[in-house]
Amino acid sequence: MDCTMSLGDHLEELRARLILAILGLLVGMIVSLIFGTHILKFIEIPYEMAVRGRIKASDVPQVQKEMLSFVGTFFDTLTQQLAADPNSAAAVKLDPKQIEVLRRVSEQAVQKWVEETHGGTAGKPLPFDWQLRSMAPAEAFLAYMKVSLISGLILTAPWVSYQIWAFVAAGLYPLERRYVYRAIPFSAALFIIGALFFLFVIAYYTLAFFLSFGDAVSIASTWTVQKYISFVTILMLVFGIAFQTPIAVFILVRTGLVSIATLRRQRKYVILGLAFLSAVATPSPDPFSMCALLIPLYALYELGIVLAIFAEKKAKAKPREAAADTATTSDTTSD
Repeated sequence: MDCTMSLGDHLEELRARLILAILGLLVGMIVSLIFGTHILKFIEIPYEMAVRGRIKASDVPQVQKEMLSFVGTFFDTLTQQLAADPNSAAAVKLDPKQIEVLRRVSEQAVQKWVEETHGGTAGKPLPFDWQLRSMAPAEAFLAYMKVSLISGLILTAPWVSYQIWAFVAAGLYPLERRYVYRAIPFSAALFIIGALFFLFVIAYYTLAFFLSFGDAVSIASTWTVQKYISFVTILMLVFGIAFQTPIAVFILVRTGLVSIATLRRQRKYVILGLAFLSAVATPSPDPFSMCALLIPLYALYELGIVLAIFAEKKAKAKPREAAADTATTSDTTSD
């Protein structure tokens, strides 16, 4: 393909790439619709972990204390009544040692019941009060469709990334195009890594922070499935796109648009810009979510600089190696 393209050629190329990307996204969305229930459960994992952690830290001791208090009151009352009427049939059949054994067994049963129903174990449903809510007739359906769409985009990220980069490469020179095609698999991998990084690392701490903050201000945390899915999926996309930073930095340096020295000098402005981007990109303007995005973004920016430095050293080493080979060949010929 020629490097020089007319405006019509660019528009035709854009149309073809968009059609291919949309077709791939539709295939991914259909697959996600088939496995939508499993995907929903997968996305709810951070919420369940945060809720179970909160229940173990707050509700379990209180529930267990109340239940054990009830057991103690019951057996104390039973003992008092038997002592008040020693000739009753129950007093004849039960002695204080038997009552004490029943008390201990009841306390152990309460502890086990509290752990199973409130502490929760993996695989068991959350208590009803902590399950995600559907506050509108179509909310669960819309959440299901949104999850399918976002999941389809994540599943087809390699294909969509290829179409985007292929369109960009159509207007580049052969050397620049080679760097773009090399970047395609890394771009797709970084997108998926970024999305999963938020889901498995950042999401739990973010949700736990919001739950504990609600407790601190005495506000009950009752989240709807629609709001939760929107929050998680949007941040998965944000982190997936943000993880493209080293690829963008590397291509900018290799194509000569920006020098490594310039990137080093502008670090403070980059941090300021990334902070602004993190504040705008996160759906909730809290410092925790902002820092959770800002820190990886800056680390990826530095990674892009490191990759560009290695690539530059490798590019400079090739002429020297070629010159050394030429000199060796000349010496051999003269001999």
